[in-house]
Amino acid sequence: MIVRIYTGDDGQSHFEELGFPNDATQRIGTKAGEDLIFRRSTENSFSDWHNPGRRQYLFVIDGQMEVSVADGSALLFNPGDVLLAEDMTGQGHVTRAIGGTYASVSMGIPD
Repeated sequence: MIVRIYTGDDGQSHFEELGFPNDATQRIGTKAGEDLIFRRSTENSFSDWHNPGRRQYLFVIDGQMEVSVADGSALLFNPGDVLLAEDMTGQGHVTRAIGGTYASVSMGIPD
């Protein structure tokens, strides 16, 4: 699953499911000097309303992460799922670990 989260005209975060690229290979440019961030959540972590610190792809590699937006929608991300985080303004979203911890890798992308 690949999902984009973005800020709508209403100032709230929304989900948009994206299809997997059809080409055999798709290259996406990153920012010069940008880094990858490997992260493991704390046990049963909860991160209240927040915006990402940068536009980024977040790849879940272990465990389960739930992301919720203001309209009550929530999506469960499993290993191999990708979140394109672009809700840089507005209320943002909530994240939490499901059943323990989750591990992820995030990669910043150009504005």
